[in-house]
Amino acid sequence: MNMRWDLDVLYTSFDSPECERDWEQLCRETEEVKSWAREQLGNQENAVVKMEAYITKMTSILQKQNRLYSFAELTASVDAKNEKALQMVERIQNQSVELVEPNVQFQKWLGAVDDLGGQIGESALLETHRFMLKEMAEKSKYMLSEKEEIIIAKMKNTGSNAWTKLQEMLTSTLLVEVTVNGEKQQLPLPVVRNMAYEKDPEVRKQAYEAELAAYKKIEESSAASLNGIKGEVITVAKLRGYESVLDKTLKDARMDQETLDAMWTAIRESLPTFHKYYSKKAELLGHASGKLPFYDMFAPVGDADMRFTYEEARDFIVKHFGSFSEKLANYAARAFDNRWIDAETREGKRGGAFCANLHVVGESRIMANYTGSYNDVSTLAHELGHGYHGDCLVKEAFFNSDYPMPIAETASILCETIIANAALQQATPNEAFTILENDISGAGQVIVDIYSRFLFESALIEKRENGSLSVNELKELMLQAQKEAYGNGLDPEKLHPYMWVCKPHYYSADYNYYNFPYAFGLLFAKGLYAVYLERGEEFVEQYDQLLAVTGKMSIADVAAIMDVDVRSVDFWRNSLSLIGKDIEKFVELAASR
Repeated sequence: MNMRWDLDVLYTSFDSPECERDWEQLCRETEEVKSWAREQLGNQENAVVKMEAYITKMTSILQKQNRLYSFAELTASVDAKNEKALQMVERIQNQSVELVEPNVQFQKWLGAVDDLGGQIGESALLETHRFMLKEMAEKSKYMLSEKEEIIIAKMKNTGSNAWTKLQEMLTSTLLVEVTVNGEKQQLPLPVVRNMAYEKDPEVRKQAYEAELAAYKKIEESSAASLNGIKGEVITVAKLRGYESVLDKTLKDARMDQETLDAMWTAIRESLPTFHKYYSKKAELLGHASGKLPFYDMFAPVGDADMRFTYEEARDFIVKHFGSFSEKLANYAARAFDNRWIDAETREGKRGGAFCANLHVVGESRIMANYTGSYNDVSTLAHELGHGYHGDCLVKEAFFNSDYPMPIAETASILCETIIANAALQQATPNEAFTILENDISGAGQVIVDIYSRFLFESALIEKRENGSLSVNELKELMLQAQKEAYGNGLDPEKLHPYMWVCKPHYYSADYNYYNFPYAFGLLFAKGLYAVYLERGEEFVEQYDQLLAVTGKMSIADVAAIMDVDVRSVDFWRNSLSLIGKDIEKFVELAASR
């Protein structure tokens, strides 16, 4: 099977007539909406007509912008030095600044509209966009003047956006010097990081040590990038009148502090159970201290042969998705067979994995770095879950296809759960042990490691208020966060002080605290899966409906569709108890090996 994606549905090249045509239309329509906003938004007359005009005009503009930007960003993600892609990304970022003026004018105008709810009800188009319009009106109080907003947007392109691109370039092109089978090699960072899943303990250790050594080449540049981004974020949040960066993040996520606090309370209570798992794994791997070194966190402890060719991964996923729903299985088959996935590891390609939902063409594209481990199969299932979420939103209006980060992880983690549970039912005892351990390991990353990342970013933002942090300070903050989250489960002398370098989540000014959404998604998905086991086929249709409305409801209201109260600590405890049962089963099975 071809392991590189096909982007022709967007454009065949940056020089294609379609790409040039869309760019020209984008620029022309942008100028037209700017003129329209200046002429029409000076009074409240014909408010319904004006709201309809704004939605129509901006939908056309943003669809073209999204198509162009997606093509450029996806191309650059697998080819970091592609000059045309990088140039297009920068052109679109600069062009998007031109939309700031009409957007600010409209949002401020909207915030002053009398009887907004009543006027929305006069139009079918506006009724479809009710949530978006009401949210925009509410957020208008955080808008600065048009002039200030334009200045911020322009400065961002030479500020946080530039720092983000630098960090992507640094990590995408970093070659790690590592010894493999007695031979010294220079390998891309994602390849070396994936060695953490190798069976040979010496390979895992050497890869970890080589990875940490390699970061010294880019640590100062990475620290400058991180300080630059977080400094801008803090400044802009204060200017807009938010209580804090976290306050802004929660409002953008359509989530409240009560929900976040309830989740963290339950997670903190569960940490000793995860520590028990790490200690047992350390024992299985022969660490007399009972403390797991960081480089063995992903070590395979089962002796089952859980390697998959790419074709086997495809068949495995499609088959087990089918146990949940035919629609989900058909989506996954389309993604594999139509080359929506770029799974090949190669130099110049970004590390990790992601899914880009392309609402404008009704498809998605998934980037992964596939090396054949069961974890890689689970990662593909995760990203296909994101894609399925997008598939459920295809018939929704463009503005209603954008959902908040915490809900974004629900479908992806539910798909991981489907794969693990379906596979366990057909596995041999050895395979079952391997699958169970992989599932718990993944949960540990999404609960324990994500908690450490939240602690790190909270401390980083607090200290960044007083000035830039040095490399040593950043490393120390990361070690402190890992010690607090992992407790006595990990060896305190063998942690990962550079985790702030390799995780791209810290390097986006638009998505701060890009960590708790994963924990939310895992636990929300676990809770939903428990509901699925109770309701069976009836649940699947409700689930698809839930995914379809995630772009036009608050998180609490989305959860209420399934009678879930996300502000209740007990909901989160119940979800965590499912993982706790798996850990107890793992410890029991491990004792008999």
